[in-house]
Amino acid sequence: RIDYVKELNQEQLRVVLEGDDACLVLAGAGSGKTRTLTYRVAYLLEQGVDPASILLLTFTNKAAKEMLMRVESLVGQMGRGITGGTFHSVASRMLRVFANRLDYHSQFSILDSEDSRDLIKAVMKDLSIDPKARRFPSASVVLDIISFARNTQTSIEASLEIKHPNFYAFSGDIEEIARQYQLRKKSSQAMDFDDLLTNLALLQTDPQVGEMLAGRFQYVLVDEYQDTNAMQAKLVKGFARVHENILVVGDDAQSIYAFRGADVKNILRFPDEWPDSKMFKLVTNYRSTPQILELANESLKNNQQQFEKELVGVRSKGDKPHLVPCASAGQEAQYVAEQILMLRQEGTSLRNIAVLFRSSAHSQALEFELMKRDLPYEYRGGQKFFERAHIKDVLAFLRVANNVRDEVAWLRVLGLQSGIGAATASALANQLKEYVEFDQVMKVGMLPALSTRAQTGWQGFLMIAERMQVLGSAPAMMIRGICKSPYQDYLEREYPNWRDRLEDLEQLALFAENYTELTPFLSDISLYDEVAAKREEAEAQKDPPAGGERLILSTIHQAKGLEWDSVFIIHLADNAFPNRRALAEEDGLEEERRLFYVAVTRARRKLFLTYPLTFGYDSLMFNQPSTFIDEVSPRLFDRVELRSSGLQRLKSSTVWRTLEDEGFEEPGIDINEL
Repeated sequence: RIDYVKELNQEQLRVVLEGDDACLVLAGAGSGKTRTLTYRVAYLLEQGVDPASILLLTFTNKAAKEMLMRVESLVGQMGRGITGGTFHSVASRMLRVFANRLDYHSQFSILDSEDSRDLIKAVMKDLSIDPKARRFPSASVVLDIISFARNTQTSIEASLEIKHPNFYAFSGDIEEIARQYQLRKKSSQAMDFDDLLTNLALLQTDPQVGEMLAGRFQYVLVDEYQDTNAMQAKLVKGFARVHENILVVGDDAQSIYAFRGADVKNILRFPDEWPDSKMFKLVTNYRSTPQILELANESLKNNQQQFEKELVGVRSKGDKPHLVPCASAGQEAQYVAEQILMLRQEGTSLRNIAVLFRSSAHSQALEFELMKRDLPYEYRGGQKFFERAHIKDVLAFLRVANNVRDEVAWLRVLGLQSGIGAATASALANQLKEYVEFDQVMKVGMLPALSTRAQTGWQGFLMIAERMQVLGSAPAMMIRGICKSPYQDYLEREYPNWRDRLEDLEQLALFAENYTELTPFLSDISLYDEVAAKREEAEAQKDPPAGGERLILSTIHQAKGLEWDSVFIIHLADNAFPNRRALAEEDGLEEERRLFYVAVTRARRKLFLTYPLTFGYDSLMFNQPSTFIDEVSPRLFDRVELRSSGLQRLKSSTVWRTLEDEGFEEPGIDINEL
């Protein structure tokens, strides 16, 4: 038998031994929640509970497999037979058994995201809705709107107001698309991921099946409860309504997925929804130094909607987090790269170092710097900067302006235009090779050989090209011109995250400010791309240990649940982090602060917080440090003052003199000592 007293600390032991009835386990970062949940399941099995009467719900298949394997390693074959997995996988298994109650057969198909998008496109075509013919959202955006409404249990109109207010005028059309989409799925005996949950909820209302499902599971355990949406919380309640042995584990301080429909109020309301429930707190942190935890605790105190708790460390003392104001994003990147090299020289493996950021747009300057220094890195949270479709699009516009005979670039920019298919784009690209200068192309006007639809597309290209040149011939101005052209409408129509893509393009423009001419700018980017590709190819051919020696670059959302010896949090400036768009949303600041808390608690030994003092057009916009830095005591940081020509130039700039005149002093920086 397991010696629980020996294996667990007192906080964890209480949960394992006293976790009957309704229980809320508040598990702080690094407090051993997975261990606690695993041992609780093992304890139930040792007490003679039938494994088939235990339901374990998680948010990833990996987490479910890990926990079930750990249970089996603790209690052997006794651990087999537990119903465990993600909400969607468990729903799928149950629906296969009871599909006939909902007029489905047990072999119903499950549509993935691409299947769902294709079906939405087919519905839109049948309804004579052409997103390219008017400013209507693409199938991907429509699917995002419908999915958000279903998961949050709100209407299409409410979903539009929250996620895509710019398309609110089309709410009637989108509601009809949603209705037809649902009918088409049903007639095809198919369910999408959202249907798995909504149909399981329907089963729970069935007088016979609902009672059977609720009665089957004597114990219901849920991991990461703070990440549940309205539909998932409803399902959990349905499973536990007979025996009322429900144990949910989560941390309201790490609820960071509101943009996906997760609602922190689910965990905050748990004591009210289960009035006789018990609350346990796991606050002993085994991950971070006391200095890092003190910053995390102090920051979180500024949130109003939360359960009060304070992480307590068991590790020995370490360095205070370093706070580093930098002259620009470029200097910030240089500082981070230099520190990484120093850490490596001191013996820290690259794979034990991570650089975290609020938005993928904030990594661009650092990616350039790492490429220059030949520091290998793994990017998490999307594609690397120059692999992103919108970056490739804009660079293709610049390439045709620079070299009118660039066939590959022409194929890309023409393919973006409504009415121009692959064959027409290829024919046009060959025709345009006759010209020597881009100005000649701009004077072409109408092309008689084109169909009416293709002619419209060609005129669309000319409008973008005109805007590209209107602000000037410098690369940065051309990029910003494209962003103010119909290309922005294209992004808005095609992508749910179009604002993030515009932020990426602004980062590209900021980098382009180092150039006055197009040719050297495009040449350098091509070289960066080629070097990166060759390095990745070489890394892939190495033995696994060497090939795995890579620094981690990650958005904070992708870093949740992970940890590293040394962590850099970059771009900690207001409007960047906290994100200005998030601040416009209800409770947005509190969610951003939780995101900061998650970032800070990823670090074991060393934490570096950096931000650029200037940002924006011509670097004339002065950055305030993040609210999350200003609202905690300065004694929590070791400030690093960088002496550089960049800061000297900043001191002599007009913007700095204006700030001096207004009596402004950036916290921690004496203007006269720069």
